[in-house]
Amino acid sequence: MNKVIVFDGVCLLCNSMVKLLIKWDKKKIFRYTTTQGEFVKQLKIEEDMDSIIFYDEGKIYYKSTAILHIIYSLGGLWMVVYIFYLIPTFLRDILYDTLAKYRYKIFGKTERCRLVKEEEQELFID
Repeated sequence: MNKVIVFDGVCLLCNSMVKLLIKWDKKKIFRYTTTQGEFVKQLKIEEDMDSIIFYDEGKIYYKSTAILHIIYSLGGLWMVVYIFYLIPTFLRDILYDTLAKYRYKIFGKTERCRLVKEEEQELFID
């Protein structure tokens, strides 16, 4: 698996973003799994990592850097996000951490991970 997006399966914001990415990813370059899945255990990351994770050909990216790499990977006009790399990581991550801290309060949380539609099965691992 070359490009895997690991997201919080019970977070409604995260699930909405995955739904958008599936729609925008015309070439189907991404695979998806949840932080609650088995794939994460292979990555040997911190257990309490409260971040989106982007596994890209052996490299692991977290937080705002993961988001920028994901969007950049879509290619085309999406590559304009590269300009946000000019903002220092610690500043981008302050915004990311703030949103992550309050995401359940703002967007909500489900009792269980997202149900995968039949036509999406090939995109999900675990």
